[in-house]
Amino acid sequence: MAYEHLPPLGLLSIGGPLLDHNHIVNLLDADFGNLNHGEIVLRAIDYQPDLILLGHSGSTSAQPIINSVTRLLKGAMPNTIVVVGGVFPTFHWKEILDLNHHIDFVVCGEGERVIIDLVEAIERDADLCSVKGIAFRHQQEARLNLPAELIDLDDYRIGWELMEGYNYTYWGHRKAIVIQFSRGCPYPCTYCGQSIFWKKWRHRNPQLLADEIEMLHREMGIEVINFADENPSTHQGPWVEFLEALIAKDLNLTLVGSIRADNIVRDKDYLHLYKNAGFERFLLGIENYDEVVLEKIRKAGSISKDREAIQLLRKHNILSMATYVIGFGEETIKDFFNSLKQLLSYDPDQIQLLYVTPHKWTPYFQEIKDKKIIQLDQTKWDYKHQILEASHLKPWQMIFLGKMLEVIMQTRPKAICRWLFHPDKRLRKAMFWYNNIGKRVWFYEWFQFFFNDQFAEEPIRIEDFWT
Repeated sequence: MAYEHLPPLGLLSIGGPLLDHNHIVNLLDADFGNLNHGEIVLRAIDYQPDLILLGHSGSTSAQPIINSVTRLLKGAMPNTIVVVGGVFPTFHWKEILDLNHHIDFVVCGEGERVIIDLVEAIERDADLCSVKGIAFRHQQEARLNLPAELIDLDDYRIGWELMEGYNYTYWGHRKAIVIQFSRGCPYPCTYCGQSIFWKKWRHRNPQLLADEIEMLHREMGIEVINFADENPSTHQGPWVEFLEALIAKDLNLTLVGSIRADNIVRDKDYLHLYKNAGFERFLLGIENYDEVVLEKIRKAGSISKDREAIQLLRKHNILSMATYVIGFGEETIKDFFNSLKQLLSYDPDQIQLLYVTPHKWTPYFQEIKDKKIIQLDQTKWDYKHQILEASHLKPWQMIFLGKMLEVIMQTRPKAICRWLFHPDKRLRKAMFWYNNIGKRVWFYEWFQFFFNDQFAEEPIRIEDFWT
């Protein structure tokens, strides 16, 4: 809906190590050109690869598309080896291999080291049972090998050169990339699987990452950096060191990312460094207004710190986007009213409303596995569609109340005054950019709800959906 695209960091991250081990690598970003399945197959046939590696940026919702595309690819090129990886495949490896015989390997966990070991084992016709971090069929049965060791994030480079031919932009058609300072998150939020997938919070060498960003800016003209970290500021020391290293380079970049509200409060004496480094917006996971719900999902935050974080960011001329999740409790109309009151008191610059999406690998799934779901189309498990049955409200009421929350928050006088009269021209442009996308998304989601979404006439238990 933005008419802009960011590069697929996961694919670039495994492309770099493959290039450094003298393999020939080509990137086909089907999302960039909105390619249909037939066009993807034709491009692949033209290239005739030995292996096709598919990244899984869409988590649960992407797997049906991966299944369909790989079936066509394997049918057209039966000797080509198909490898998939990502969060959903890591935890659903057996189901994928059992149901999709055109998929040959699943990489479980981070893939930089694993993909090199796998490719070299295939080249040598070696015993695949010794390759850590993969799942495959062994003697007609799906088998999961031992997990691979965690990598040092500075040991493997990102294959930025694979972006050649793609004009990736963000934040108002400015040349942009996605990057990570860190992987993982030490916080125990039950609805999130990042700590389970990455295993341990680790960070890049602050100076080396600043050097890499300088290279991207000077040699590739990158202006906007979108940080893909779950929480880059987990450890204050290395994060501040990175900010200082980047400030010293004086690159005039725009940085955006996600961060925990309590870390913003913790770093209130360093927020000038955030701004001087180039940060213009942070996404903050507010999630809910009810302290009982926040404690139940183990958010490990507080309403007072959420509010203070937004005020601190505004004081330092950094935009705040508050994400608010519908579906954690048994919402009533009163709950939506209370949510609105809380959001108004927080006074964020932007909001993003999401539906709780109970991915199978999260602790939250185990807590609610006996609840019922109304959305049986896996491609809709994307945080933007209602999945769980609501006891007190019908789906049309849920979306209506959610959309009214968005309208009130984005058109309240304070919000309008900011995006019309904010003294910082760059932030005014950023707010205009987001509002224009938001308008398109708002109408598109209504259209999808009335004409494309289908809900189960007989809701089923969430656990039964995956059996």
